[in-house]
Amino acid sequence: MQVLRLSGVLLTGFVLGCRIYGCSPAKTVKAAASVKPDKERHDAPDFALKDADGKTVRLSDYRGKVVLLDFWATWCGPCKFEIPWFMEFERKDKEKGLVVLGVSMDDDGWDAVKPFVHQVGINYRIVLGNAATADNYGGVEALPTTFLIDRDGKIAAVHVGLATKSEIEHGIEELLQTPARGGASRVSLPAQLVGGN
Repeated sequence: MQVLRLSGVLLTGFVLGCRIYGCSPAKTVKAAASVKPDKERHDAPDFALKDADGKTVRLSDYRGKVVLLDFWATWCGPCKFEIPWFMEFERKDKEKGLVVLGVSMDDDGWDAVKPFVHQVGINYRIVLGNAATADNYGGVEALPTTFLIDRDGKIAAVHVGLATKSEIEHGIEELLQTPARGGASRVSLPAQLVGGN
């Protein structure tokens, strides 16, 4: 019963979000069908953001893993549509080296995020984002914006808006099959990225 109610809430959120923002799965994706070739990848900016327990989370802590980094908000309909996919990826591929990180861009901070995470039962780590982090990732002008980061800490794919589940899943599988090359140097942490309020 709770699953049906959650599905209804997520679908309603998606429809309302699309009606308000004029999105559709076919129109909102601005990404290639697969990951970028190695030579076209750039280092993902490091950050230090707080999780719900007040612990600092750094992207560089996950070097050697494939990271799905999702910028989202509780009020974003398309974001809510993707969350069950990301929960599934976390369950299915965690042991293979996948890490899912959600970066909440909610202005109300944990007051909005914690109840939502509890209600939905999100099984991956959530941190609070800030303007500096969004700016370092190209401005993140639309939500959701999802980055696939390879084992060497480089951005392999970017999905702006609602992507298809299979498109994201294909990118994850491709990155999980590729070992770390070890050539990427550890990125230093800019001072303005520390925080997350």
